[in-house]
Amino acid sequence: MTGKAFPSVAVLAAILLVGCANEEPPGGAGGVALSTGENAILVQADYVGGELCAACHMDEAELWRGSHHDLAMAAASPASISGDFDDAQFTYNGITSEFFVRDGVYRVRTDGPDGGLTEYEITHAFGVEPLQQYLAEFPDGRYQVLNIAWDSRSADEGGQRWFHLYPDEAVDHEDPLHWTGDFYNWNSTCAECHSTNLHKNYSPEEDRFETTFSSIDVDCESCHGPGSHHVQAPEEVPMGLAAATGQWQFPEGAVIAQRVPPLADRTELETCAQCHSRRSQFSDEFQPGDPLLDGFQPSLLDEGLYHADGQILDEVYVYGSFLQSPMHAAGVTCSDCHEPHSTQLRVQGDALCAQCHQASVYLGPQHHKHPGDGPGTACVDCHMPSETYMVVDPRRDHSFRVPRPDLSVSLGTPNACNGCHQTEGAQWAADTVAAWFPEGRSGTPHYAEALHAARQWSGDRGSRLTALVDDPAAPAIVRATALSLLSAQLDDRALQTVEAVIQNDAPLVQLAALGLIENLSPDDRAGFAQRFLTHPLRALRLAAARVLLPSREQLSARRQSDLDAALEEYWAAQRFNSDRAEGRFNSASTLAQLGRLEEATEAFETTIERAPWFTAAYINLADLLRRYGREQEAEALLRQAVENNDGDPSGHFALGLSLVRSEQLEAAMEALQHAADLAPDEPYYQYVIGIALNSTGERAAALQRLREAHARFPGHRDTIVALATIHRDGGEVDEARQYAERLLEMSPADPSARALLDELNAATP
Repeated sequence: MTGKAFPSVAVLAAILLVGCANEEPPGGAGGVALSTGENAILVQADYVGGELCAACHMDEAELWRGSHHDLAMAAASPASISGDFDDAQFTYNGITSEFFVRDGVYRVRTDGPDGGLTEYEITHAFGVEPLQQYLAEFPDGRYQVLNIAWDSRSADEGGQRWFHLYPDEAVDHEDPLHWTGDFYNWNSTCAECHSTNLHKNYSPEEDRFETTFSSIDVDCESCHGPGSHHVQAPEEVPMGLAAATGQWQFPEGAVIAQRVPPLADRTELETCAQCHSRRSQFSDEFQPGDPLLDGFQPSLLDEGLYHADGQILDEVYVYGSFLQSPMHAAGVTCSDCHEPHSTQLRVQGDALCAQCHQASVYLGPQHHKHPGDGPGTACVDCHMPSETYMVVDPRRDHSFRVPRPDLSVSLGTPNACNGCHQTEGAQWAADTVAAWFPEGRSGTPHYAEALHAARQWSGDRGSRLTALVDDPAAPAIVRATALSLLSAQLDDRALQTVEAVIQNDAPLVQLAALGLIENLSPDDRAGFAQRFLTHPLRALRLAAARVLLPSREQLSARRQSDLDAALEEYWAAQRFNSDRAEGRFNSASTLAQLGRLEEATEAFETTIERAPWFTAAYINLADLLRRYGREQEAEALLRQAVENNDGDPSGHFALGLSLVRSEQLEAAMEALQHAADLAPDEPYYQYVIGIALNSTGERAAALQRLREAHARFPGHRDTIVALATIHRDGGEVDEARQYAERLLEMSPADPSARALLDELNAATP
């Protein structure tokens, strides 16, 4: 989109039109046939703007007006701006920013991309409460979002003030989190979920945007799809996203209601999840009603995003939490609790929960064990604890979990009890809950134990993860997360598990399995992945293309053709994301895999030029330089990586390996140690230091480092193999045998471990 006015456009777009009776519109899903027979022309619907909907759907429009969707974005005006622009000042990190109005235009004077104070026109307000952000126009079609925001809460709540989104850091113009950088670019980071029918339209050749939308805010067509055909013939062409069917009823003697009939599909949830999820996007040729995995890939329960038990940690929105919940398993969908047009709760307070949970059982001290109506008496206090993001925005966890302070004791995960009772410990909370509910869930198995074991590299890591993947009762996102953790260390048991789930399982689980297969040799990938080249969901086709790119020669002519088609989609996805370092990096890496090394080199250089903090590009470009025999240039490049992002351990680690190759051993060990210090929970770095010490003749120091690593990460197989082989090579057969036996305990079917143990047994006098 270009220009300050953000003009509305009508973009030709397809939409899956599903009516209340699941009838397909004339001409099939997505359009209207202008004629019948062989020469029928399918005319796709256009976006026409939500204002046309209001003429007929007055009640829904009235609910929507003033909602967070309606106010998601607006042109700057006295009606939309809530912040103080009356010559207000705000100081952060030594920079005093000024907010003022001149000639009727809202303006800010703040630090620009070079660090100097620069005046910018505020073109748009972004959001409304509990905070509001502001956009400024930059060259080449870019709009940037200030990370100095307005706290729109009342003064009594601490609001009506300017504040910085990183109050405890010192973000300056060289930091990728600066408001002028990629992470605060409206076109690629924010726009998709704050406007309707957003097309990013980024040109990597010109490094510019021509972003368009049909409505500036989130209006009817954001959820129901383009409405031109419906406007012309409302009876013949129903809109998409019909209301979820079924009613919640209490079976005789039951205290929790059931949906009758069961929920037929998850279209509504996946439509909401387009924005209400932590996810990556690979296309904006995506319409409401399409499966989520046709345009997005949701994040799993990754460390740093979620606690080991799946509770929210980072800003992950709602979808990933809700997929874990018993509500999701029971067929609850978003509109059961939220009025979709106003975005408000359908019923306030505990009455919302009492729609499905019998009040006489759940709404009272007999259940919550707290007196009166204070903290701990509301359902959400215990079952939907909140985390605060963006400094002032508390958001509730939608996994609807039963508090498990016993897991806090054993795993260190948080619990709702200690969220209020902060002076008492987790053991106190666990004992109290166990006394209240002696038949409750305290001490019962939970998938947190497997995910925690994996993150800590416990000795039973692999067996716990495979058991979790094999558990059909576990939520799909949990099983997919277990597969992604298994990919860090494969054995035959893990591959058997992948072989089972990849045949017929939830698409999210299959997608994670494809990611695991990428760790196999090219010769071993085809049997697992080739059928996904033509999968109905684009996310799985893209994953299969990436996985099978090095395996082309193992495919039949037909499958090679399928691979080519899937690769075209993969390239399109990387082009779509080429405004971000990740997209440019993926394109460069793919070019390198294809042997197009000059193009790959140029693509990596472009990535570094536009995102000098993106360490992975330096590392992969250094690998290409090494192929050309240019080790000195590779070393210089890696030193540049460390200088530009000193906090990334991968840069120091790659530099250390480069220095090892050039026999600068003292400097190499310093770099490797720095990487290990930056990432103390990464066993591979500790393992490599042990190997490096042994290769330089420091056997005792190597064994000491490896023993420490094994004690800290008992499930890391490479460390155990190194200990076994170093002891074997030193003639210490008994010590070597102990480690070989540990390998077999972890992976009983591991042929290499069995061969090592047999060798050691044969060497015993």
